[in-house]
Amino acid sequence: MERGKMAEAESLETAAEHERILREIESTDTACIGPTLRSVYDGEEHGRFMEKLETRIRNHDREIEKMCNFHYQGFVDSITELLKVRGEAQKLKNQVTDTNRKLQHEGKELVIAMEELKQCRLQQRNISATVDKLMLCLPVLEMYSKLRDQMKTKRHYPALKTLEYLEHTYLPQVSHYRFCKVMVDNIPKLREEIKDVSMSDLKDFLESIRKHSDKIGETAMKQAQQQRNLDNIVLQQPRIGSKRKSKKDAYIIFDTEIESTSPKSEQDSGILDVEDEEDDEEVPGAQDLVDFSPVYRCLHIYSVLSARETFENYYRKQRRKQARLVLQPPSNMHETLDGYRKYFNQIVGFFVVEDHILHTTQGLVNRAYIDELWEMALSKTIAALRTHSSYCSDPNLVLDLKNLIVLFADTLQVYGFPVNQLFDMLLEIRDQYSETLLKKWTGIFRNILDSDNYSPIPVTSEEMYKKVVGQFPFQDIELEKQPFPKKFPFSEFVPKVYNQIKEFIYACLKFSEDLHLSSTEVDDMIRKSTNLLLTRILSNSLQNVIKRKNIGLTEDARHAAEEEIYTNLNQKIDQFLQLADYDWMTGDLGNKASDYLVDLIAFLRSTFAVFTHLPGKVAQTACMSACKHLATSLMQLLLEAEVRQLTLGALQQFNLDVRECEQFARSGPVPGFQEDTLQLAFIDLRQLLDLFIQWDWSTYLADYGQPNCKYLRVNPKTALTLLEKISREMKDTSRKNNMFAQFRKNERDKQKLIDTVAKQLRGLTGSHHS
Repeated sequence: MERGKMAEAESLETAAEHERILREIESTDTACIGPTLRSVYDGEEHGRFMEKLETRIRNHDREIEKMCNFHYQGFVDSITELLKVRGEAQKLKNQVTDTNRKLQHEGKELVIAMEELKQCRLQQRNISATVDKLMLCLPVLEMYSKLRDQMKTKRHYPALKTLEYLEHTYLPQVSHYRFCKVMVDNIPKLREEIKDVSMSDLKDFLESIRKHSDKIGETAMKQAQQQRNLDNIVLQQPRIGSKRKSKKDAYIIFDTEIESTSPKSEQDSGILDVEDEEDDEEVPGAQDLVDFSPVYRCLHIYSVLSARETFENYYRKQRRKQARLVLQPPSNMHETLDGYRKYFNQIVGFFVVEDHILHTTQGLVNRAYIDELWEMALSKTIAALRTHSSYCSDPNLVLDLKNLIVLFADTLQVYGFPVNQLFDMLLEIRDQYSETLLKKWTGIFRNILDSDNYSPIPVTSEEMYKKVVGQFPFQDIELEKQPFPKKFPFSEFVPKVYNQIKEFIYACLKFSEDLHLSSTEVDDMIRKSTNLLLTRILSNSLQNVIKRKNIGLTEDARHAAEEEIYTNLNQKIDQFLQLADYDWMTGDLGNKASDYLVDLIAFLRSTFAVFTHLPGKVAQTACMSACKHLATSLMQLLLEAEVRQLTLGALQQFNLDVRECEQFARSGPVPGFQEDTLQLAFIDLRQLLDLFIQWDWSTYLADYGQPNCKYLRVNPKTALTLLEKISREMKDTSRKNNMFAQFRKNERDKQKLIDTVAKQLRGLTGSHHS
């Protein structure tokens, strides 16, 4: 039974498997049915499967048959309708074919017209595209044409701007065209061409400036001269207001508009033609002569091309070379004033141009560069002037040169250049000028002295008398009282020499004009030159006349001339002594001689130095007379009655002055004296001062009257006078310091000693008189 159940179960399982396979066959693609069928044949129940398959086929056939029977009549009707439609379709086909044939025949012309229209539309589209492209290209071509025109007319900076627009704005819009590539390749060449042409213009400008520097400088110096004349007029007429032109006013505003189409502004080489101005017309400004547009254009062009530094270096290098050429003076410059004038004009012209460039460009030149050039120019100019002026022996030419140098300095000072060194150098030329004047006046004095008869000037009328006095301010009351005819106590050479001395002073004054010196400096300069004229030139001329054996001087006249020398020398000493200002009450001990005495000794040394050409006896007598007069005058100062008191400190200062005099005597100012002979003039002063400074009263009183005593030259009356002055000072000082107390013991002892010495001196004075 169990076996039966198992068989039944297996049968059901097989049936279910076959059913699955059948469904798979029905639903699976034919290409994939192979594996399914293989599973049937691999099994053992393929017979039963075949039976089941046959059953399934029969079932499907029955369903198909039912379906066909249900739709058969409709199928037949459809076939019938379809046969009818085929006939109608054939008719329609024939009609369509016929219509198409007719349409093709009738539309042939239309097709041709449409084809022509199509071609026209294509051409129109091409033309429109071409016009659009040409509209893009035309501005490029116009700009390029404009560029070539600007290049042709040498408007280089506008050409450069056009080139920038062309390269960065227009060409990128049409860069795919072949002609644009040609333009792009040509742009660097155009830039180089612009650089080269603008540099060529700059070179022409620099060369023209170099050639015309003297004209520019001449104009600038004329302007400065006119301004000086105007200032002088203003000084003479202070009520008339006037404003001095500033440096800013000196500049002329130039038209530097680079876009200007003016041929002159684009092509001018740098110098404008200016007709000669009349003397009464205004001198044109120095910048009026110069067109700086080539410099500005070239600077702008190189700046745009990012080569400004190259341009600046080139410009400065070329101008330095030109500066060295300008500063090289011609070898014969010293021969005429025109040589100096042309040299100065070139220098001024150079720096006027550079100063204008400094103030009208942004950094092409700077102040440091200008200062460097000016320092070089100043040193070379001063060296050249020192060298060439040293060859000049004509004082008139030296004076004209000085005036020219002053104008040169004033002109450059207007433009802000320091000129102090030029005025310092003029002080050197002043010494040379003085030497040339001295040489000239040597000949003048020689001619005057050679032509003189050395006889007193006779006058027979008041008119003649006033004429002589008008030439020489001589005053003599006794002579005025004398009746005519009468004679002046000098010959004709005296008023002539006097007038020539005045002319010499006037010549010195002319040189000092416009040197910006104070009145004190001018006075010192004239005093120095005049002293040289008197002590060296006139003195030597007179000495030469005196030494001549054929001179018509009588022995009485020679003696009078010698006495005049001694008298005038002593009078000069008295003038110095009037400057003495001793503080007789000082308590300070000095360490140097008084200033007035130092000046006096210096005067005596210079005076006796020119006495070497005098006869030896005259020079020695004059020197001894001067020393004795000086010693006597100093003694009188010390013993002056107005000096009631004096201190030992004041006596010490006085002693320093006497030592200075003794040193002068020992130095041998005039040859021919025996040793210490000249010092004997001061022996009285020396012994008196030693007595008081050493306070050596015991020796003086003990040895008094002996022939070999130490203080032989000290007169007791002189010693008493001086001692009383010291005594008064000591008593007065003690009284002030001891108003409420008795004298200190040492002061009382010293006062007693003074009283004792004074008493003995009075006794010696009495015996000396008896």
